[in-house]
Amino acid sequence: MRKLIVPAFISLDGVVQAPGGPEEDTSGGFAHGGWIWPYADESGEVMDGVFSNPFELLLGRRTWDIFAAYWPHVPAGAPHRGIADLFNGTAKHVATHHPDTLAWRNSHALGPDIAVAVRELKRGDGPDLVTQGSSELVHQLLATELVDELRLLVHPVLLGRGKRLFDDRTQAAAFRLEASKATSTGVLVNRYVRAGEVRTGSFE
Repeated sequence: MRKLIVPAFISLDGVVQAPGGPEEDTSGGFAHGGWIWPYADESGEVMDGVFSNPFELLLGRRTWDIFAAYWPHVPAGAPHRGIADLFNGTAKHVATHHPDTLAWRNSHALGPDIAVAVRELKRGDGPDLVTQGSSELVHQLLATELVDELRLLVHPVLLGRGKRLFDDRTQAAAFRLEASKATSTGVLVNRYVRAGEVRTGSFE
């Protein structure tokens, strides 16, 4: 059974909207697109090494559209060509109502019931499943207890408004901190692994 990993660039107040650029996602009047760039460092790591092992992508349709317009067209020798080759070559499982429009190679539509489709994927053979962006899809995955691991790159910034990683549908669950480090620019890179149910108690 393969794992489902959710990596995310996230602000101190939980916002994950449009980390990569001003025009990435302006819905809701979001005006801070590209907020991760002042905190980039020279480590060269992408998502704390989540792409260093074989993986398949699990994407919402909006993120798929953004990726499909960019990654297949990265020229040879460009700084991000390595990631482009990985994304272009791997399987991409997409939550979409229009499966006939998935022209980017190795793209496959998930079934109409996302939770059922993802559970079936997890039961099968193959590499781990990794989300990118796709906040609405991630909300569904957290609501159905399908997420095995969170890799949160917590940036020292408050954004005030915007799409958040966790919403009211998130199911209660305990996670164990497996690793944590700080980058030279103050980003906390935290890896959490699911650890069963929430435990409660009292100091009385």
